[in-house]
Amino acid sequence: MDVNISGSLTHVLLIEDSSQVGHARRAAQQLAEQHGFGESDAGRVALVATELASNVLKHASRGELHLRLLPRAAGFGIEILAVDRAKGFDLDACLTDGFSTGGTQGIGLGAISRQTEVFDVYADARGAVLLARLFPRNDRQPDMRYGVSQHSLHHDPACGDVWHLAYKDSGISALVIDGLGHGEDAERAARAGEKAFALAPFNAPTVLMEDMHRDMMGTRGGAAAFAQFDGARDSLKFVGIGNIGASLIASDKSRGLASHPGIVGGQYRKAQPFDYAHVNGHLLIMYSDGLQSRWNLQDYPGLVHRHPAVIASVLHRDFCRGRDDVTVLVVALEAAHG
Repeated sequence: MDVNISGSLTHVLLIEDSSQVGHARRAAQQLAEQHGFGESDAGRVALVATELASNVLKHASRGELHLRLLPRAAGFGIEILAVDRAKGFDLDACLTDGFSTGGTQGIGLGAISRQTEVFDVYADARGAVLLARLFPRNDRQPDMRYGVSQHSLHHDPACGDVWHLAYKDSGISALVIDGLGHGEDAERAARAGEKAFALAPFNAPTVLMEDMHRDMMGTRGGAAAFAQFDGARDSLKFVGIGNIGASLIASDKSRGLASHPGIVGGQYRKAQPFDYAHVNGHLLIMYSDGLQSRWNLQDYPGLVHRHPAVIASVLHRDFCRGRDDVTVLVVALEAAHG
């Protein structure tokens, strides 16, 4: 199955008082209704958004709901993430049916998990991230195990970061571009590179980077990196120009992926790809320089085993610099896809 996934910004909803719970419910339901969810399925989305937002408000006092459209092979899914910085989150209690943090139906996150196609949680002393993904009931395709947290500086509608994922047979090709600066001109540069990438995401790396370079000429240019995973050969090729960070993560080790200096659309020396073997089952994490690079998943016991969308949100929550657009893309490298 061939699937191309192009990203949109994460829609952030602040949850600081009870009126914002209703707003979150309406925003999530409307997003679902606008993208192919029938009345019953959109109702599930509204219920999950309400319970997650209420949970944030009651146990953390404040936090955020992150809404995102999930492009699917046919149609769309809805992703909702509840993100907070509360300490002492009682995960076992919250997963018990009938438990209420106060003022909600008290149906429990365990019951909420049964309303969703994907549900995952990570909680420690730094806070909690709860993930819910919902698909229309007639969408039988399995979940695609990637996650992204993408935010523009000062919530600008234009974002200089772009990401793109392509799945083909047992291969995955993942791209992140950071257009120089931020705003519309940076977005224009990044989109030009993404358009070239999307035409042939599994092309030879040096040729593909040259195509992106050509199409980004006349724009600001930017930093760009992509990784091509070959599940049949259990190998990965990585090529990067500029300061896109990237790592391969296993449960017991981490490898940084090296980029070359330069500017795509500006000037760089020939981009030689690096090859990595025995990567099936690893996580690929790619990020723009809006994210600090001094993070280590080993500091978060068990996080490496959580859903990629949870990992992306935890890293964004704890390591966003706050002075540039930021994108964190996490992809599970798995040889077989639905």
